[in-house]
Amino acid sequence: MSELQIKRENGKIFCPLTNSWHIETPEEKVRQKYIKKLVDDYGYSLEQMAQELKVNNSQRGQGKARADIVVWKSKKDKDESKAAFIVVECKAENVRIREEDYYQGYNYASWAGASFFVTTNEKETKYFNVNKEYLPKELVEVVAIPTAEEALIDKKVKEILGKTKTFTREEFTKMLRTCHNIIRNNDKLSPEAAFDEISKILFMKIRYERDKRGSEVFTLKKFQQLEKDYEKYTRPTLKKSGVDLPYMQILFNDTKDVFKEDRLFDDNENIKIRQNSFEQILEKLQVYNLSDTQDDVKGIAFEQFLGTTFRGELGQFFTPRTIVDFMTSILDPKECEVICDPTCGSGGFLIKAFEYVREQIENDIKTQKAKLRTEIEGDNYENLSESAQLAVNKRIENMQTILNKELDTQTEGSRMYNLSHNCIYGTDANPRMARTSKMNMIMHGDGHGGVHHHDGLLNVNGIFEERFDVILTNPPFGARIDKNQKVTEADRFTDETLIKKYKKKYGEAYENALKQVNDNIGKKLLSLYDTGSMSGLTEVLFMERCLRLLKKGGRMGMVLPEGVLNTSNLQKVREYFEGRAKIILICSIPQDVFIAAGATVKPSLVFFKRFTEEEELQYSDAKTKAEQEVREQYIAEINTLKEKIKTEKAKKLKVKTIITNAERELKNLEKTISEEAKSLTKQYFDYEIPVAIVDDAGITSTGSFSAGNQLPNLKDEYKEYRIKNRLWTESEGRISYTINSSGKLCRISDCKEVELKW
Repeated sequence: MSELQIKRENGKIFCPLTNSWHIETPEEKVRQKYIKKLVDDYGYSLEQMAQELKVNNSQRGQGKARADIVVWKSKKDKDESKAAFIVVECKAENVRIREEDYYQGYNYASWAGASFFVTTNEKETKYFNVNKEYLPKELVEVVAIPTAEEALIDKKVKEILGKTKTFTREEFTKMLRTCHNIIRNNDKLSPEAAFDEISKILFMKIRYERDKRGSEVFTLKKFQQLEKDYEKYTRPTLKKSGVDLPYMQILFNDTKDVFKEDRLFDDNENIKIRQNSFEQILEKLQVYNLSDTQDDVKGIAFEQFLGTTFRGELGQFFTPRTIVDFMTSILDPKECEVICDPTCGSGGFLIKAFEYVREQIENDIKTQKAKLRTEIEGDNYENLSESAQLAVNKRIENMQTILNKELDTQTEGSRMYNLSHNCIYGTDANPRMARTSKMNMIMHGDGHGGVHHHDGLLNVNGIFEERFDVILTNPPFGARIDKNQKVTEADRFTDETLIKKYKKKYGEAYENALKQVNDNIGKKLLSLYDTGSMSGLTEVLFMERCLRLLKKGGRMGMVLPEGVLNTSNLQKVREYFEGRAKIILICSIPQDVFIAAGATVKPSLVFFKRFTEEEELQYSDAKTKAEQEVREQYIAEINTLKEKIKTEKAKKLKVKTIITNAERELKNLEKTISEEAKSLTKQYFDYEIPVAIVDDAGITSTGSFSAGNQLPNLKDEYKEYRIKNRLWTESEGRISYTINSSGKLCRISDCKEVELKW
């Protein structure tokens, strides 16, 4: 059988199932490609298929709903209007398929009496078993659909229907551990070095499959085929120029170039494992298309693998997911807010913040689609002729296609592009962790471009003072910054290409940010911070760093040792922060939570909000008023002592005991005034500090999940509290959509109307 050809001309695509030309919308393109796949790869004939089969659905607005592709077991079954065999629901390539899309198509399949339901956006394809006896409470995913030949064999169909799976977290986690062991056994590398090699292969695989837009998997067979061509045609030519590299190194070099701006790997970084190890790992990985797989599945699996690989020596870099979820929910980041973790470790907080905001955008797009659909349909849709309804449906389809682009991280100017490229930032001083964080973020969907290998206490890229709305972090604690540690030339950022790019993006603020390092080469690191003279503890320095990174009114959540809150020798540190930020929640959690990660200090989750300009004035006024009132109470004593000192000095006696004693009394009196004024300031600048004590934070001392997690309930309680008390300004309803007088879809943001032209 010859391959089915896809025909295009003048912005239209030929649809063989309807024998007509349709406008080449993203959805139509995906549909025709999948029809070709059904013919070429599965052996189904066009005569046993149909597209846009009308679905008898009584729901408002879906009276004329259609299944995208329907396949019967045979042409005879189709001609006799028997039950369909497969129903396929197609989405645009850039659309991240959501659960409701599965259920919609599943209902079509159930109505058609089909055995299999398929959903595809070309990059991601899933197959489901259709149980005709029940409405789906849970979709059962299967490995594949039958070929045309297998469809005629009942035993084979039942066998395929029974093969439930695709890409479970546990399977992927187990597979990554197997790959890790292959390297450790074959190449005798340490756990951390073995992980580095797996990272390289994963990046190579992701790069290849993204280049192919998910249509092709990087398999062992594909590698061997490409290697054969390389050895035959390319390597001999390279040898003449003095370059002689194995093909797996060539592939890695290409990958380094793709991610060059991300600085994932050093320029001289190479593959450090044998080729047989590389091929064994590729064979294990080849069953998974990393471009196809849902972000949350592969991402969480990757995190689980990280947790077991780095537990112990590098356990400090991992914050348990229950804590990450809770802290993110408490601060409730919104779309367009800029988020940072200056000690990002494996990227857990950044990933959660990315997912948290992405879900808001996706839900809003879903709501906007429904609103615009109702507007386009009007009140008379059901009474329109079929041709008029089709015209309306085309307008709806076009609207949905445009809004779907808002969810694509690669469409410049889209809402997801803005989230991915302009709102997520992080640093980590450990190069392996910085790379891991980037890999982790790619696995979860993206946003990795703002993550850097860099000292979190120093400015880099977009990470500088008063830039952020939200900071979430678990800083290193228990260690001290050496008093003699200095800012060195190695800390200076010298990439002129990127400096030019960042100056264009951030303006004068970025030029000033560079001065933090450039103007302080040779100076002690502690001298850059006010608290550096009070304490060298890393947690203290990072508290000040985060406070400086926040915009006025910005909010942050930190994992801190409880000693910061109550140790007497950190009293001055606490006073420093009390004069600059409000504590909006303290949550004491069990020590068990971090024991599996190697921590021995009892932690608390502390949430701050940096003063707004109004609060700065209020605090200043309260402090001035308190000092004046207290000083007034002691003014007589102060004047008496000053007069006494003046009189004794006038006598010009050699023995100055009286003067010394009076000066000591005056100094002690000033200390008393200062202490009493601090107490009174707190009364004048009084606010409630919620404190929660949690006995079960969802993690046991072994690192496993516990059933009695109290954090979700606390999260809900706190949300009610902070909304009621207006702890910070809610930013909602900032983006909406309208169809202008020319019939074009426009986005309205901050009172500006922009036509969406993609």
